[in-house]
Amino acid sequence: MKEHDAAFGEPPRPYRANVAVVEDHLLQRKRSEELVAAQPGLRVVWSGETLPAFMAWLDGAAAADRPQLLMLDLMVERGPSAAPEQIEAVIRAGIQVLVISALASPALIRGAIRAGVGGVVGKRDSEADLVAAIWTVLGRGHWTTPDLANVIASDAARPAFSEQEERVLVLYASGLTLDSVAEALAIKPDTAKKYLNRVKVKYAAAGRPASTKLELNEAARQDGLLDD
Repeated sequence: MKEHDAAFGEPPRPYRANVAVVEDHLLQRKRSEELVAAQPGLRVVWSGETLPAFMAWLDGAAAADRPQLLMLDLMVERGPSAAPEQIEAVIRAGIQVLVISALASPALIRGAIRAGVGGVVGKRDSEADLVAAIWTVLGRGHWTTPDLANVIASDAARPAFSEQEERVLVLYASGLTLDSVAEALAIKPDTAKKYLNRVKVKYAAAGRPASTKLELNEAARQDGLLDD
């Protein structure tokens, strides 16, 4: 039998492992389910939109259905992001965590890494990379990519935003109105405006003034907060 070659992300041998998926975008969630189901010895035991919903299911899950791996999207459009303490609770339950992220929030990703996740895959990475990451993390290895390293690396020209400031910036720069941003984050419009003003002040302080929506969109793209 061919020996396992970790460099190619191949499974060492067929075995049964359970996988759960947290992803708020339906099409991406369904594709993740398909990729897992196509792997010998893997099955999806739960799939849903939020980490709290997964944790609620886990509390009553039968032993045979408990997952060995959670594929987790950190940031949802409506509702709170996955907090590091929630991720730590999953890991304490004996579940490996693989983050699937658009890499839009370096601060959020750094928090997940400190919480002990086994790896982070970008949503623009190839499906082959995702499959390799699944097997690597299931084997208690660690998965990272150069893109991830670039995103989480410190950049003196990049303002240090709070998580909520980043979320407001991303949604607003993506084209939403301030009222729509406030609705998506379940905050008041005045609060959303306050966060956006902080973003503008921080960009100006970094020598990169951005006041219009177009300028904020360009700045967010330069900082890896929006896809090109």
